[in-house]
Amino acid sequence: MSLRIGDTAPNFQIETTKGKIDFHEFIGNSWCFFFSHPADFTPVCTTEMGRTAQLAKEFEAKNTKPLGLSTDSVEEHNKWILDVNETQKTTLEFPIVADPDHKIAELYEMIHPGESSTAAVRSVFIIDPDKKIRLTMTYPMSCGRNFDEILRVLDALQTADEQGIATPADWRKGDRVIIPPSLSNEEAEKKFTQGFEEVKPYLRYTQV
Repeated sequence: MSLRIGDTAPNFQIETTKGKIDFHEFIGNSWCFFFSHPADFTPVCTTEMGRTAQLAKEFEAKNTKPLGLSTDSVEEHNKWILDVNETQKTTLEFPIVADPDHKIAELYEMIHPGESSTAAVRSVFIIDPDKKIRLTMTYPMSCGRNFDEILRVLDALQTADEQGIATPADWRKGDRVIIPPSLSNEEAEKKFTQGFEEVKPYLRYTQV
């Protein structure tokens, strides 16, 4: 059965480059950017692992823990990390799940037979502190992920949770947000004392 937005992320215990983890305990009170790779020592994956490491401070500022996965062993991961650090001019600190038997890749449906029967595609799961799946994205093996979008959607999800709003197309932090239609104008006036613009009864903008 497919994992869907709003589902509790399945828990697991697994070896990683930082030792054995319990996934839910690892997340703790943070958000998690859980992402898979086809294999170690592959070019696109090397750039993605490096980019995640380069963005460590940005993820930390968003209370988000990256967790990578590749269907290789801890030993292979540790060798690969040396290449990542060298070629991407960074220091990779986040853990990478070792999944040579595909246990977690299958649990999270990261293996798409149309792409490969053994390697995970580029899956993304954004998981909140309640261990709920809040966003999923799947990229083909040939296409590297857009990390600007991953950071943007973390901002959007967290702002929506904190402020009780929605975000429009291409929203970035600091832009106007949308007041949900479920809120009446009277309720909106009380909640958003800074005021709002009503374009249509169902489309109202405010700043938070």
